[in-house]
Amino acid sequence: MESAVEVERGTAAIKEQFLTTKEKFHAFLESGRPGQKSEEAERDSGEPEQKRIRLDSDGAQEEPDKNEKKKKMRGQNKSRPHMKPQSYEDRRLCPSIIQERDTKCFYGDKCRFLHDVSEYMSTKAADLGDQCYLFNTFGKCHYGVTCRFAKAHTSAELKNLVNEDLYKPSAERETVRNHLDKDLQRRLRKKQVSFKGAEAYLKTVTRGKKPEENQSGPGDAENAPETKQECAIPPVKTVGPITDADIIKLRPCEKKQVDFRDKLYLAPLTTCGNLPFRRVCKRFGADVTCGEMAMCTNLLQGQASEWALLKRHATEDLFGVQLEGCFPDTMTRCAELLNQNIDVDFVDINSGCPIDLVYKKGGGCGLMTRTCKFEQIVRGMNSVLDVPLTVKIRTGVQQNCNIAHKLIPELKKWGVSLITLHGRSREQRYTKSADWEYIDTCSKLAAPVPLFGNGDILSYEDAMKARETGVSGIMVARGALIKPWLFTEIKESRHWDISSGERLDILRDFTNYGLEHWGSDTQGVEKTRSFMLEWLSFLCRYIPVGLLERVPQKINERPPFYMGRDYMESLMASQHVGDWIQISEMLLGPVPKNFSFLPKHKANAYK
Repeated sequence: MESAVEVERGTAAIKEQFLTTKEKFHAFLESGRPGQKSEEAERDSGEPEQKRIRLDSDGAQEEPDKNEKKKKMRGQNKSRPHMKPQSYEDRRLCPSIIQERDTKCFYGDKCRFLHDVSEYMSTKAADLGDQCYLFNTFGKCHYGVTCRFAKAHTSAELKNLVNEDLYKPSAERETVRNHLDKDLQRRLRKKQVSFKGAEAYLKTVTRGKKPEENQSGPGDAENAPETKQECAIPPVKTVGPITDADIIKLRPCEKKQVDFRDKLYLAPLTTCGNLPFRRVCKRFGADVTCGEMAMCTNLLQGQASEWALLKRHATEDLFGVQLEGCFPDTMTRCAELLNQNIDVDFVDINSGCPIDLVYKKGGGCGLMTRTCKFEQIVRGMNSVLDVPLTVKIRTGVQQNCNIAHKLIPELKKWGVSLITLHGRSREQRYTKSADWEYIDTCSKLAAPVPLFGNGDILSYEDAMKARETGVSGIMVARGALIKPWLFTEIKESRHWDISSGERLDILRDFTNYGLEHWGSDTQGVEKTRSFMLEWLSFLCRYIPVGLLERVPQKINERPPFYMGRDYMESLMASQHVGDWIQISEMLLGPVPKNFSFLPKHKANAYK
């Protein structure tokens, strides 16, 4: 008997009783909504346009009239509407009033914020609930009357209440590290920060020539004693006494050592790999976490938004940061800056980013073809870091033209401590399947340096197949976004048929972590909502195990329209932006009147 719903090639196989049509699917979701939406609103928040699945068996030849459409559907939604979280509030209260300081506002009458609490309360949006997560967890909510759950911790006189029994223990422990010090930010902006180690290295690098061997890394440890003596002479005239720190550098064997082998590594994920999401993944068993890609030039300029990407939660026991740059001077200075001012276990160089903004200026994947600059960057950063230096690369720049196998032996010589290889080229982006045979070949070339494989891991079976190759460990990227409980599945070697209620609880935890990280005022709530919606654009691709005709789900197979086992499961399967917003409203209350959202990333792997 043939199925009533036609399933096209490249689509995930789902049990026939759950399959439905697009019209029936949306009619079912509409029937369960508390309020009906107009047709115009449906169009505004509709699903992204479908596009043809790109299969491994497809030939290189495409129909000419489809090329332009395919090009437009790739990558990011660059022209998407963007609303800053602070724009959702007409009048904001002065921080001096929120924090109930004894001293008056420094700006006085020139302050652009409100100082009258009663006036602010008359325009403040309604509270979202009776319980404040920050107050219940830490004993004090630092957002005071501006908190969207303020009724839980404000008195009749609009004063902020404190639970001393909870507040004292929480105030003594530091939950988030790597904050940007105000004094450091001021010195960075005025270019008053000294980079002695970086300057000493850069003097050894002449334009157009490879760096000298005296700047070797762990790969040249046997030559270390002689080369360190040559570097003992200060390159410039010094002022004051010379200390051991001035003339003695750490030998490679004395640097902090990290055992990466057989660990599950959560990839650095732009936008979605934020601190609250990493906390969720740590809870499910991720061993290694890494901050989002940070631009070295922005860090050197003291940009607070870029430094926020380096923050580390106390639960992240093995944590690194990823830097992007294309010049030895900025990357070496940035490495020295981070080495002196933040707490990390390793620093990663991004040489796999495929986006045009990074690639066209020579960063990301561009470094793979600029080996002289790449070597200078690696050796320079190694010379100023006390922690291991790692590198993330792709198979190459162009499809069917792999170069990673040529680069890996060089990376060993330059002194990297770990290589992560994504089994696709820049040209492929995330289309077609990752080449694990090539990753296996490269892992043998990398030995004894550990090499992690990355690409298409969405189940414990995928992880087992990956481990059958010669890789030292596995990096999980999109798989963690689609199902963050993947780490538990891999460690317990099972398929987890997780319920919609359990998935909603995961989103609730993310909400609480987001309010803790970004704040519980209107600005923090909308920032949390924005990042949750970005994440939901990946979560909707998950197909429950109990619905699959063939287990496991493959990462590049597009989910067809299907009915879940309950309303929430169906709602979570929707690719409608409006349905994602409905889920966010269950946890963060109604969206502001002028709210709009379009996800940053398009699903070009299967759409």
